[in-house]
Amino acid sequence: MTDTSGGPAGSTGAGGGFGVRHLRISAEVAGQRVDNFLLAQLRGVPRSLVYRLLRRGEVRVNKGRAKPHQRLETGDEVRIPPVRTAAPTAAVTPPRGLTARLAESILYEDDRVLVLDKPAGVAVHGGSGITHGVIEALRAARPGAELELVHRLDRDTSGCLIIAKRRSALRFLHAQLRGDAVYKRYQALLLGPLAARVQRVELPLRKNLLQGGERMVRVDHADGKLALTVFRRAAAFGGMTLADVELHTGRTHQIRVHAASIGAPVAGDEKYGRPEDQVVARALGLRRLFLHAAELRFRPREDAPPVTVTAPLPADLGAVLGRAEEYARAL
Repeated sequence: MTDTSGGPAGSTGAGGGFGVRHLRISAEVAGQRVDNFLLAQLRGVPRSLVYRLLRRGEVRVNKGRAKPHQRLETGDEVRIPPVRTAAPTAAVTPPRGLTARLAESILYEDDRVLVLDKPAGVAVHGGSGITHGVIEALRAARPGAELELVHRLDRDTSGCLIIAKRRSALRFLHAQLRGDAVYKRYQALLLGPLAARVQRVELPLRKNLLQGGERMVRVDHADGKLALTVFRRAAAFGGMTLADVELHTGRTHQIRVHAASIGAPVAGDEKYGRPEDQVVARALGLRRLFLHAAELRFRPREDAPPVTVTAPLPADLGAVLGRAEEYARAL
């Protein structure tokens, strides 16, 4: 990557900031999303400000307005506007307990990628008041390593999370995700029945719709993006359903919104569930979203066969299932 601005690439400091920069994208950076590229370039700048710059159209790719999910290509020229930054602060060291917990949660690792069993309650990255997440803890534990999130899981969702250890691996895995070549199976407890043993839900989704001041994802037939989810009944407990859920697209909150749209919201979902569902969740002893990324299948490199990685259902969710079975027997 080269700086074509004709001046310094920018600096940070108290009361200072980044000047206007024009960066030429190299082959090593190509394939990265614009928002992730900016977050790496503007370290120390709040994520909210980075996305505000994008919404205002101040970030340009080849002189055109850039979109957050746009993929950069070799030779693209990216204009980054001036950004003032606060005085630098000392990096926050993740708790030793978190780094140790993540080290024990690695399910698969080779020279290009690792997959870990993300614990529920841990964000995949810092931001919005969170000083560190999975990626920050891994980078602190492996200084100098080139680690990047391949995809994301909600903070309350546990299970398989892929981390790329090389830029080339990140691009290769992103290409598989875009082509629906990565098999993703989740386990979810639904507070409602499925219409059939296998129920396919293909409803377009639109995100960032405000409702009561909160950003939501909604089914939107006019302006939504294609989303496909397949629910398979694994067990039924008196009106509740344990489902294996296959994702064929990767929209934000896709499983949660699609489940709610068919009258069977995910247990513990305070955002998209019904008020009465929370009574059921509490009765089952559920203290978080019952959603677990149970299985991934992907190719770690072009000349390798697919790898299947599984994460066992966490003990807390297993206990909830036991109580759901007791509830069904009592009916």
